[in-house]
Amino acid sequence: MSDVDDSQLRRIESVTDAALAHLDIEDLLGELLDRVRELLEVDTAAVLLLDSSAQQLVVTAARGIEAAVRQGVRVPVGKGFFAGRIAAEKQPVIIEKVDHTNVLNPILRERGLYSLLGVPLLISGTVTGVLHVGTLTPRRFTDNDVRLLQIVADRVAFATQSRRAEIERTAATVLQRSLLPAQLPVMSGLEMAARYVPAEHGGVGGDWYDVFTLPSGWLCIVIGDVVGRGLIAADVMGRLHSALRAYALLGGDPTEVLGRLDQHVQHFDPETMATVVLAMFEPSLERLHLSSAGHPPPVLALPDHPAALLDMPSDPPIGVRGGLRRRATTITLPPGALLCFYTDGLVERRGSSLDAGLERLCASVMADPVDSVCAKVMAQLVGHDPPGDDVALLAVRRQDSGEIGPFDLVKPALPWSLRDIRLEVRRWLSMVGAAPRTVADLLIAVGEASTNAVEHAYGPDGGTVTVHMELQPPNVLATVRDTGRWRPPHGVGRGRGILFMRNCSDDLRIDHGQSGTTVVIRRHLTEQAPR
Repeated sequence: MSDVDDSQLRRIESVTDAALAHLDIEDLLGELLDRVRELLEVDTAAVLLLDSSAQQLVVTAARGIEAAVRQGVRVPVGKGFFAGRIAAEKQPVIIEKVDHTNVLNPILRERGLYSLLGVPLLISGTVTGVLHVGTLTPRRFTDNDVRLLQIVADRVAFATQSRRAEIERTAATVLQRSLLPAQLPVMSGLEMAARYVPAEHGGVGGDWYDVFTLPSGWLCIVIGDVVGRGLIAADVMGRLHSALRAYALLGGDPTEVLGRLDQHVQHFDPETMATVVLAMFEPSLERLHLSSAGHPPPVLALPDHPAALLDMPSDPPIGVRGGLRRRATTITLPPGALLCFYTDGLVERRGSSLDAGLERLCASVMADPVDSVCAKVMAQLVGHDPPGDDVALLAVRRQDSGEIGPFDLVKPALPWSLRDIRLEVRRWLSMVGAAPRTVADLLIAVGEASTNAVEHAYGPDGGTVTVHMELQPPNVLATVRDTGRWRPPHGVGRGRGILFMRNCSDDLRIDHGQSGTTVVIRRHLTEQAPR
């Protein structure tokens, strides 16, 4: 052959024409390889894509040697005489006669291949894979064959890289959004709101926030940022998200939890680095314990006071070696106070200093309802300009007693739900100023009604228990509902729950119906119930 002629160029164009745009990567590569075999009149064709994390070439698509895909063949970069060498040297390789000295993959030898030609897939000089073709009969590949296959490889590299980037962006976005809370927990005495906006360009990053309760009644608030972008950063973020939740369940203050997370990362993911703030509310919500692993401090706004960055130490990010002891800060959060957690994408702007961004943030935060705070912060700091980095924002405000509204809780009708019901009812009663005797009596009465629903309302399929608390001054009204069919208690000494409920309430009403049982308990907010 001489130089690549016009007819060959037109046939090359067909390798990446618009008709292939709808295909996923595997189908796209398969179609491309069919066209390459026809174009070069060869018996086999294969694409190996680079797994950069393992520095291995993975057989992703093949024609004529499909077993290489089915068996998950991998070739280390730099190993062997053929594919590994092509990727390492970024140069074409021709093998005129295949044998065990020049080809690692036994499938190629077993298939009876005689001659091979392979070229690198390159994007801006970076290897993304290898494309090779082979024949079952002797073939002296020419320089023109090499040029022709390299042109095809460049087209294939661009097409697959674009498709992989699109798929990775989609996967990263789905992964990240699946790990962000779909709904923030509803907790008596706190109101919370959040915003998350991905960067307009550059792909999804590793920003995340999380809010969850522990069996002890403590509330954990997390905001973090994994160094890096794309699917890898989102994947790391997902692992940190799960690991931190697991380590929080083991107990301890924020320094202990972050210390465990740090040890985990340094052992299992030594290349990872992330900044994190972990804040833990005591069940009363009056005190908050915080620790920062290299993350910007939250903004604290008190009623009738200007907002300011919380004065707290910043320890090394997660994943940074050094063995330094982590430090915690404890603050008292008065009713009406607000905390604003955020990632650096909110305050960092090209051409402006970080300090200027933090000043703008503090000027935008007030001890107001959380939704209005989030709206104002996003308008002032993001505005109409697309953010260059992901932005996560979480506002948490402690309500005062005059703002506490009715309380609703829906839990599975299972024994371990009773603990959560007790914690939330106690917290709500404390927030509305119930007297200690009222709190004790209603915990007993609501607890007995909930226990009856768990034990007697449902069969093996289970159901739910709904608890509603509201103020009807000067009383508290507690309503416990189920949607099952009440079954009388069995055994000696059972059925005393109703007696306990009557003794702990000023008025008790129990309605059994076709749609379930409703227990309504009325108790004076400050006075003792009659005995």
